[in-house]
Amino acid sequence: MEKSIKRYFPVFLGPTFLAFLIGFIAPFLMGIYLSFCDFRTVTDAKFNGLSNYVRLFQDGEFVHAFFFTALFTVTTLVLINVIAFAVALVLTREIRGTNVFRTVFFMPNLIGGIVLGYVWQLIFNGILARYDLALKISAAYGFWGLVVVICWQQIGYMMIIYIAGLQSIPGDLNEAAEIDGANGWQRLWNVTIPNMMPSITICTFLTLTNGFKLFDQNLSLTAGEPMKQTEMLALNIFNTFYGRVGYQGVGQAKAVLFFILVVALGLIQLRMTRSKEVQQ
Repeated sequence: MEKSIKRYFPVFLGPTFLAFLIGFIAPFLMGIYLSFCDFRTVTDAKFNGLSNYVRLFQDGEFVHAFFFTALFTVTTLVLINVIAFAVALVLTREIRGTNVFRTVFFMPNLIGGIVLGYVWQLIFNGILARYDLALKISAAYGFWGLVVVICWQQIGYMMIIYIAGLQSIPGDLNEAAEIDGANGWQRLWNVTIPNMMPSITICTFLTLTNGFKLFDQNLSLTAGEPMKQTEMLALNIFNTFYGRVGYQGVGQAKAVLFFILVVALGLIQLRMTRSKEVQQ
């Protein structure tokens, strides 16, 4: 059996690896090269050194989008994980209807981002219209609208991961802590959370990267309005590349920098949270 696997391994791996090279590696390397070029199409690219990166940091809209995205990511990271963990704690107790509640909380994650943004835009504008307001007249409304939409969509998904983590904790640990006189809060902080670090690592990584990469909901809910004050990084890169003549190289440079930023933040977060994981 092992000899057969070794013999036919290249046959099954080859097409997949070739598709990966053509569909990901080649465009990725081409994108890095184009970030150092001035171009309209990939066939007329002219190397211009670091000019695109210099123009990138001189773009006030990009800098504002970075800080707006960072604030949004920190806010949603805290809210999503705290609420998802709290809901998971409740739904792992012996109460009736827990499976129904788990399904209901998870269902928003199945809705596409574009559809979700337009649906919530109608909801928010319907509520704000009663007070002669609209979602896109204020950056604050747009920010908190995005926060509500993303929390509503992602809390259920993170809740499932936290439930799996809670159910993997050996029951005798909590029983031993209770016998030793620990109250509910002490068991939570000293037993449950340390043993939940693998799940916390996964959920914080997903919420951190999803927050920075957010595009669909930003496009459909606020489209960066008013005056690009609610424009996040991914939408700013899209608008730069496709909406500004002669800025294709700058848009590509933004995309490369965006990739480096997300990867760096993800690796730092993984290192920080994995160092706190305990062996059961």
